[in-house]
Amino acid sequence: MSLTPYFDHIPAIRYEGPESDNPFAYRWYDPAHKVAGKTLREWCRFAVCYWHTFRGTGADPFGPGTLVRPWEDGSDSLEMAIKRADVVFDFVSKLGLDFYCFHDRDVAPEGKDVKVTNANLWKVAKRFKKLQKQTGIKLLWGTANMFSHPRFTQGASTNPSADIFAYCANSVKEMLDVSLELGGENYVFWGGREGYITLLNTDMGREADHAAAFFQMAVDYAKKIGYKGQFLIEPKPCEPTKHQYDFDSATVLAFLRKYKLEKHFKLNIEANHATLAGHDFPHELEYARVNGALGSIDANRGDWTNGWDTDQFPNDVKEWAHAAYIIIKNGGLGSGGLNFDAKLRRDSVDVEDYFHAHIGAIDTVARAFRIAGQMLSDGVFEDNLKRRYRSFDKGIGKQVESGKADFESLQKYILKKGNPDPMESGRQEYLENIFNRYC
Repeated sequence: MSLTPYFDHIPAIRYEGPESDNPFAYRWYDPAHKVAGKTLREWCRFAVCYWHTFRGTGADPFGPGTLVRPWEDGSDSLEMAIKRADVVFDFVSKLGLDFYCFHDRDVAPEGKDVKVTNANLWKVAKRFKKLQKQTGIKLLWGTANMFSHPRFTQGASTNPSADIFAYCANSVKEMLDVSLELGGENYVFWGGREGYITLLNTDMGREADHAAAFFQMAVDYAKKIGYKGQFLIEPKPCEPTKHQYDFDSATVLAFLRKYKLEKHFKLNIEANHATLAGHDFPHELEYARVNGALGSIDANRGDWTNGWDTDQFPNDVKEWAHAAYIIIKNGGLGSGGLNFDAKLRRDSVDVEDYFHAHIGAIDTVARAFRIAGQMLSDGVFEDNLKRRYRSFDKGIGKQVESGKADFESLQKYILKKGNPDPMESGRQEYLENIFNRYC
């Protein structure tokens, strides 16, 4: 039974197979289909995001919003926020997905002061809890918006104002309490303003210390209230600030290790952020994986011709096949999932477009997992890796990896040998051809 009337003209989205031409059906996402021992539902853990999908307006730097939603009354009232919650859960239910995620300001308006703002959040959370019980939909993760309001212009936990630091502490504390109440499986820190424009007015070391202190407070508070969700940090480069402290996976992990916080956090990788950092999406995933820090994913894409965060829905099966390959090698995402941090284009103004966007993205990812599972089963890439690094499986190479070699022993070895063995081919073109056969 629908919670609202706004999607009554759209059928529940079901799997119909690759031959289907029904625009309101999945062609590749069969939740029960098994890949590498798990179902697609287990691998993917898809989540609908609250912000772009239900609060984005279609605005861009040259024009106001274009998206008109029939359920909206044009206000940012608490009554509208509670009504919108029903629409969100109806949408997620119709897609047949298990999760949603949100920022505090996506779901509840600010009040005249912090006390009223907190109360508004809890009133909506109460509605969420009822809807979760009614539909079975769960909270993948929550977070606090500490970037949109002008008060955050100079940062959140790295703001030079101690009052803003305290304001942010309240926001995260309330969201951790809400996440506990709603059974949120993760909590994300998205440092949208944690950076600087010029070093002429920035004490970088002091700001890093403040951010670390803030993260430690969050860890301590979660322990105090018994919240066991996974903490995630989302790397984001050079946008909106000139220099973001959370530039990429390597930067974030270096920060966490410096402040001895690494055991408390994993990374939420966004595809579009990877490209903005000058990397590709698989690089960021693999860097997080090999460091034991791959936690969750914002599933979107950017536009390589555009140096901005375009947040488009993913549609590149080849890119996602490589991503899925890494996720499967990671054993999955644990409590994390694939959140569609993506927005409709500003000229996609029909209610049906929300469904087409999500169906296409879900099918892209599902098809990619099927391909990745087959690649791993066939083992061609893993076999090549073993062959390429086989010199470290015995002899002097094995001594290096076991920590038994030193400069003296290595020098003795190579002097006796005279010259290294001839270089072997990396076979890049051959392997790319193999990859393309699958995709």
